[in-house]
Amino acid sequence: MSQDVNRDRRLFFGMAAMTLAAAQLALTGSAQAQSGKAKPAELPAIKPGTHTSFAPLKQIDAGLLNVGYAEAGPADGPAVILLHGWPYDIYSFVDVAPLLVSAGHRVIVPYLRGYGTTRFLSSETVRNGQQSVVAVDIIALMDALKIQKATIAGFDWGARTACIIAALWPERCKALVSVSGYLIGSQEGGKMPLPPKAELQWWYQYYFATERGRVGYDKYRHDFAKLIWKLASPKWDFDDATFDRSAVSFDNADHVAIVIHNYRWRLGLEEGEPKYDDLEKRLAAAPVITVPAITLEGDANGAPHPEPGSYARKFSGRYSHRTVKGGVGHNLPQEAPRAFAEAVVDVAES
Repeated sequence: MSQDVNRDRRLFFGMAAMTLAAAQLALTGSAQAQSGKAKPAELPAIKPGTHTSFAPLKQIDAGLLNVGYAEAGPADGPAVILLHGWPYDIYSFVDVAPLLVSAGHRVIVPYLRGYGTTRFLSSETVRNGQQSVVAVDIIALMDALKIQKATIAGFDWGARTACIIAALWPERCKALVSVSGYLIGSQEGGKMPLPPKAELQWWYQYYFATERGRVGYDKYRHDFAKLIWKLASPKWDFDDATFDRSAVSFDNADHVAIVIHNYRWRLGLEEGEPKYDDLEKRLAAAPVITVPAITLEGDANGAPHPEPGSYARKFSGRYSHRTVKGGVGHNLPQEAPRAFAEAVVDVAES
């Protein structure tokens, strides 16, 4: 927690600690608020895996894409956009969405470029996976859906995208929930070597840097994704049906190109598009996020992730961090849907 927290926030923290302790008893995985003010959301109890489907998906032209997305809740409710990561898809939020609907929210869950039913409108468009372009996609989706402002929440690529929107377009982001905190990066930062143990966690990034890696991921994408799921969430006992529902989304014709470009771009092995250079320059400065924010971390996250103390100062608005316990791994919304939904409701009402 930041040392320059003001007196009022210290008072709020004291009150939040008492209310949060009561809320923890109802959670499959408990959440510990480490700073800021947190109010327990009155959400129904739910067992992860309760829901296995969304209503029929919708499609809409937005920017460079025809985006496939799930929608639930009242059309006039406060909007929430939920963003998945790699190698996951919209089913990470299949239990979260109904919880948010029960709290009165309009919930939008899009497939990112290269996943599911999302398609490029033109065969000539560069299959670009750099960080800024995914955020541009979501802004275009909001425009197409006539959503001026939304609470944006996600994990992995989705958390990075949510952080970018909150940083560069705060007028479009009411509030933020980000698993693993502040994930905005830069190509320059990607050049910095890490200690060997940390580098080992990024083994797949270096595999993807090779032509063998590209061909191997294309050939074995389902097996590869299942391996990542197990490594990133070592205590999550998901079944084949759960994985198979998401694995279908990796059959998108652009999936491999987007994934490979994303990881090669991070290392500076492939260029981004010049039209996004200004956005990347702004992101390389690691802009502070000013909107209300809650960051989350599972206590058994096996994927590379920063320590909460390393990014707390990147949030200058009302902010809290919660560690979700109970063997929760990287796919936090699917493993602990109530804890994730509660964070969304709490920050949206802050």
